[in-house]
Amino acid sequence: MRGRCELLCFMMAAPIDLELKKAFSELQVKMIDRQQKVKLADLQIDQLIRVQKHAKLTHAEITALPDNTRMYEGVGRMFILQSKEEINNQLTDKQKTADEKIKELEQKKSYLERSVKEAEDNIREMLLSRRAQ
Repeated sequence: MRGRCELLCFMMAAPIDLELKKAFSELQVKMIDRQQKVKLADLQIDQLIRVQKHAKLTHAEITALPDNTRMYEGVGRMFILQSKEEINNQLTDKQKTADEKIKELEQKKSYLERSVKEAEDNIREMLLSRRAQ
């Protein structure tokens, strides 16, 4: 009788282990995916910061020039004559757009970091509950 009970207990434990293994692998995949998205957000933020700095430096250089200076904007393979005011407006818009995107990406990044932490906590909890059994 005892042998049957042990076999039955073993057979019941096997599905739990499979479920645990499946849940663990799903959480692990989710966590890795979120970590990659965090890294991507970091790269995008760095790129936008570079764009913002470039626009700021260009704006500072253009501001020092006289108002009647001829300025050209590069468009594809050609250059178009633009007024100083128009170029300054474009650079200001570029800075504002980059700043807004940076704020959005930082919010997205903080959400992703929280979800990575939650996934890590869930994995730890799963392992601790398994050890307790």
